[in-house]
Amino acid sequence: MQAAPVRATAIPSFTDALRAVESLLMSSGQRTARRNAWTSVLEDRRRAKDRVEAQRVLEQAADRS
Repeated sequence: MQAAPVRATAIPSFTDALRAVESLLMSSGQRTARRNAWTSVLEDRRRAKDRVEAQRVLEQAADRS
């Protein structure tokens, strides 16, 4: 019995597949705009999380006073 051949290239991840489709469907400028928008969303979420944490710390400090 012969062993199955070993695949030389890795199977692309779902993200890699989406990026490949995106590159086929969108112009370079649209891809850049979309990625910039997503980066902004992630940064807004991080700032919101930081605000919630700062509010919690301030409330705890006020409770101790």
